[in-house]
Amino acid sequence: MKTEVKALVVGGGAVGASIAYHLARAGWDDVMLLERDELTSGSTWHAAGLLPLFNMSYATTHIHKYSVDFYKMLEAETGLNAGFSVVGNLRMAQTQARMDEYMLYASTAETAGVPYEWLTPAQIKERWPLVRTEDLKGAIYHPTDGYINPADVTMAMAKGARQRGVVIERKWQVDGYRWNGQAWEVTCTRTADKGGNLIATEEQVVITAEHVVTATGNHAQRTARLLGLKIPAIPVEHQFIVTEPDPALVEYRKTHGEHPVLRDADAKWYVREERGGWILGPYERNAPARFEYGVPDSFRADLFPLDLERIEEEYMSMIHRIPSSETVGLKDDFNGPICYTPDGNPLVGPAPGLRNMWLAEGFSFGITAAGGTGYYLAQMMVDGEAEIDMASLDPKRYGRWMTTEYAARKNEECYDHVYILHHPDEERPACRPLRTAPAYDRQAARGAQFGQVNGWERPNYFGPLGAHDNFDHDSRSFRRGDWWQYAEAEARAIREGVGLIDATAFAKHRVSGAGATEFLDWFTCNKLPRIGRINLTYALTSAGTTRTEYTIVRQHENVYYLVSAGAWVTYDADYLQKAAEDFMDRTGKLVLVQDVTTQWGVFAIAGPKSRDVLKAVLKDADPDTALSNKRFPWLSAREIELGMCPTMAIRVAYTGELGWELHHPIEMQNYLFDLLENAGAAHGMKLVGARAQNWLRQEKSYRAFGTELGRDATPAEAGLDRFIDLDKNFFGKQAMLDLGIRSKCVTLLIDGPEDADPWGREALYDGNTRVGRLTSGGYSVAFGKSIGMGYVAPDLAAPGTRLKVKMFDQLWDAEVTEDSPYDPTNATIRLNG
Repeated sequence: MKTEVKALVVGGGAVGASIAYHLARAGWDDVMLLERDELTSGSTWHAAGLLPLFNMSYATTHIHKYSVDFYKMLEAETGLNAGFSVVGNLRMAQTQARMDEYMLYASTAETAGVPYEWLTPAQIKERWPLVRTEDLKGAIYHPTDGYINPADVTMAMAKGARQRGVVIERKWQVDGYRWNGQAWEVTCTRTADKGGNLIATEEQVVITAEHVVTATGNHAQRTARLLGLKIPAIPVEHQFIVTEPDPALVEYRKTHGEHPVLRDADAKWYVREERGGWILGPYERNAPARFEYGVPDSFRADLFPLDLERIEEEYMSMIHRIPSSETVGLKDDFNGPICYTPDGNPLVGPAPGLRNMWLAEGFSFGITAAGGTGYYLAQMMVDGEAEIDMASLDPKRYGRWMTTEYAARKNEECYDHVYILHHPDEERPACRPLRTAPAYDRQAARGAQFGQVNGWERPNYFGPLGAHDNFDHDSRSFRRGDWWQYAEAEARAIREGVGLIDATAFAKHRVSGAGATEFLDWFTCNKLPRIGRINLTYALTSAGTTRTEYTIVRQHENVYYLVSAGAWVTYDADYLQKAAEDFMDRTGKLVLVQDVTTQWGVFAIAGPKSRDVLKAVLKDADPDTALSNKRFPWLSAREIELGMCPTMAIRVAYTGELGWELHHPIEMQNYLFDLLENAGAAHGMKLVGARAQNWLRQEKSYRAFGTELGRDATPAEAGLDRFIDLDKNFFGKQAMLDLGIRSKCVTLLIDGPEDADPWGREALYDGNTRVGRLTSGGYSVAFGKSIGMGYVAPDLAAPGTRLKVKMFDQLWDAEVTEDSPYDPTNATIRLNG
């Protein structure tokens, strides 16, 4: 057995086999895969093998599409039939809201090249007469989709991996990981069968690996303990049943092809053919999480007892949809563990705090995602970055605040939500509130409807006082929901008067030490600010794309305060800390990085009257000039006193109006909230949520990390040239220049439907040719129409270019505007007083 390898993959299911295969295909010739039992003995063996292309995530859609295309080619390479039945995938809709969901998805699917067709109830009935259709609105059909045999496709990938030099060792369990400063020393124990159990023997070996990938499926909690991590991947029970042959189906198949995979999302199930009968897979309520603290040693390729009562509603709805199934008996049943995460997306990427340790955990649709995960993770490991932005799947999107209880309950919720309507404005209720700023109760009393960002409760908008508990839930829509009027009034308040936004969830880091200035100058692409000033800047990836956006406040010669997106605290902290460690190893100069997110609350006050509100509470020898352009210019920071609250005020506003961010000791937040609210009453100040802020920042063409900014585009492609100092050396500079300009970020004003705005997931067209995609969308109070931001080919980025946006299966007029269509000269931001 080899004891030194370039890469060690731990886990022999579909995901692990794919990663090993793709690492070898990408050029690594020294790869080993370990499996504690037999290949496919985890959840792979009892998976139904469906390949759903449907996904609202841009990254996950690409992953699923790659898998579907890749599996079709495996037999030619390996000689093994992967068992792919390309029968199509029919997603039926009982309501117009469900059709709206499918239409938004379809536009997203186009951006990834996923084909689809629309079918009416009559067309469904004509093709598949066993399906009841009189209560359907229609369906979306993916002709290239279908299902696959999970064991066969895993074995085909394993054979392909062996053909490319991968060593696969079975019956070896990992019992320890140790980083020696250069590589991982992985302690492995031989396992053996004894009385039907898998037991550890006394035979051990230590494998030294430069890189390790864990793809341990249901055993993710054990992996987490061994690595000292928190991994919110916990299995949930999933049942499916197999019927006896259906005589009506058997008769139909004598003259017709196989039914597509049928999905009745409103009934919460999928159905496919299986040897003349049907497989029903429900996503019912109250499915419990299992193995919260690890899989018992006695559990191998085992199942849980079936709970038919729990799926009775879904079973009866299958009979309703396929009436011929009513008299058919049950042939087999399965109830096995399938791993979930709180948001349903897997955890793919570098592990927090560790070097050369990669996670591929938490796959609820593991067969669908396996091929694409191997492909894109191999790109990350071999080339430094994937060709698509994988940040939405990064394991560091969950911080150390995440607990076992949180993960288990959210994973149960995620399972229950597989087939609910996934509104873009959806907020899920489990485990909330959890992380709350001090002013949470005050805001709730004033009608705040909260969203959750990295566990924090953050107002999305302020609804009517005394609204019923389900107001936000009932307001959701793929069009302009009932919440829209409140967000519109909030946006208008900032443009015309003054508004107050709770931005406490911002990520905040303090960087100091003798090497801080030299480090940040190398780490980011813009000039560093002078003391008392701020700059917007970007940290790049090794591929030259955008890794993180920072607002940097220079407080002293070698002391900096960094503010970044609230959803990405651990993601940013890990990258910043590792980069600082590398710099210190290289130069010997001290750089101290501190996460101070929870020490500071943040209110953003903005609007033409914002200075008036602050003046009323400011304590200064000359309050009339303290906030003037002379004493407090735009893009500067000052220590001020608001009443008795010491505040670091930053003259910047994400909304593009005159405004300040007020960073204050979090324990004084309620005092400051009351002070500002009382002072603001005389000026009509309105509390404002994140949705209005998102609309306003698009009117200024302010890019947002996770939408316009990400690891698939450079700052230059994002149109941020003014924040790039090419006269200095910085990390990723040459890679950025080598990439050139492949596409450009633009802002568009859109003449869309009267009752809807884009969400930022829609395809862009030039005539009938797809030329790009939106990354953000919303409504502009300044222009009285929809607005969006996105990426197009450079020759289509000039202001005045006429394009189309795909919404509700129609093309709507859109025009590329100049950057910052609202107040392009920044006159309002610079307003003196």
